[in-house]
Amino acid sequence: MIIQEFSFGNFRSFKDIQTLNLSAAKIKSKDSMMDINNIIEVKGHNILKSKAIYGANASGKTNVIRALDCLKKTITGSLASEKTLEEIINFKLSTETENEPSFFQLIFWIDDIKYRYGYEANTKEIVGEWLYITPDKRELPLFIRDNQKIIKIDKTNFKEGSKLLSLSEKEEDDSDVFNKHSLFLSTLASFGFSEVSKKIVYSIKHMAMINGLEHSGLRKLAMKALNYEDLSSSMLQFIKSGDIGIEDMYKVNPKNKREGSEIDNEEILVVDKKKYDENLKLKESIPFAFDSSESEGTKKLFDLSMILLTAIDNNMPLFIDEFDARLHPELTKKIVKLFNSKANKGSQLVFVTHDTNLLSHDLLRRDQIDFVEKDKYGASHLYSLVEFKGVRNDSSFEKDYIKGKYGAIPFLGDFEKLITKKDV
Repeated sequence: MIIQEFSFGNFRSFKDIQTLNLSAAKIKSKDSMMDINNIIEVKGHNILKSKAIYGANASGKTNVIRALDCLKKTITGSLASEKTLEEIINFKLSTETENEPSFFQLIFWIDDIKYRYGYEANTKEIVGEWLYITPDKRELPLFIRDNQKIIKIDKTNFKEGSKLLSLSEKEEDDSDVFNKHSLFLSTLASFGFSEVSKKIVYSIKHMAMINGLEHSGLRKLAMKALNYEDLSSSMLQFIKSGDIGIEDMYKVNPKNKREGSEIDNEEILVVDKKKYDENLKLKESIPFAFDSSESEGTKKLFDLSMILLTAIDNNMPLFIDEFDARLHPELTKKIVKLFNSKANKGSQLVFVTHDTNLLSHDLLRRDQIDFVEKDKYGASHLYSLVEFKGVRNDSSFEKDYIKGKYGAIPFLGDFEKLITKKDV
């Protein structure tokens, strides 16, 4: 699955519809190889492999990732529970939007076919839904839903939808085929005869959303991956490339614990490190319990290792909030370079960060850098560096951003005034 655009509106701090655009602009970089390596070509369309999102604290950066995660959870969970719609939180700071539905739309490619899927919903019901396909040059609607009715269906190109409606009409003599909190796409995907819907739901389900500060599920996935030789070997090489002194890693439990491995209860992760004698000659490798001996940065690197490598291997979109938290700037740069390399054939990395070290024309094209800024009415706005005129391809993006040339920076008060000196 390759994402071209994600649009959303009336969601959390975003009032108006905004678009995270992953289409490559018609620009040239200082290094011409970036215009090849940083782009995926899909049937004549150039799509970006990565996108960085910058902005001040509380600007709404995280809400970009939350919006996409909300779309994913609604698609994968709306059929099971109406509580899934509780994830939809509209913009509360305007009377224009407080009673209006939120908007979500994804434009993406699967098997070289372009789709446009979206819906409008509030916390109680789906009020609109649509799916379009572009098999050639012309976009065709596969289905359009208005509240609880399908008002348009393509009986030729979307037979699974037509079949489900026919079955429903025979049973109930109307076209109500789902509960008001269920998406038609999700309902269709639950039937064995649905091919297109299953493919779309499966692809969206496997978009990875990560909170870079804490994500307990990542550790479980990484530990599980150690059971597979190929994955375990790749993860070890990734960890060793991080220059953190680890020579080997493996799981151990009390039944097969190694001498001196600090193991006393359930299965845990163990790492080997080099030990030297008084002449600084390598004597042996000794084991340490990973959780008690390693830093938070090393733990995050291990937790990320499996998902990063899996995303690359399986052409999977990956979205990370607080990407740079606990990681050295050179390490985050290496990860971004990996996604912008020839080795990456179809995976995309979208990350939220404060690391201005990544704002380099040697690493990212101008269309790979987005900003989020709040206006005086509390509404967030998403925009790209490529929208600014007069920015050269060899400009110092980092320096100009810190100076406020692109906005999306905090305007801080005088902290010293908060300190009152008292006579002792």
